[in-house]
Amino acid sequence: MEQRFVEIELKLVGLEDTVQSLNEQIYEQGRQLDELRALCRMLVRRLDDSEQPGGALAPGDERPPHY
Repeated sequence: MEQRFVEIELKLVGLEDTVQSLNEQIYEQGRQLDELRALCRMLVRRLDDSEQPGGALAPGDERPPHY
């Protein structure tokens, strides 16, 4: 009976480690998702600004004079 309790405790410790590892991964993915959302908002604003009349285009976005 004692051996059975030891095995159960070992499995429980393993499961706790797995849950902690998964929590850390979820936290990191959430942080990355927040960064990507902020980047998307910035890119959408930049695109909206460039499409408006008088919007500032980057020099690389302008057509060369020979077109």
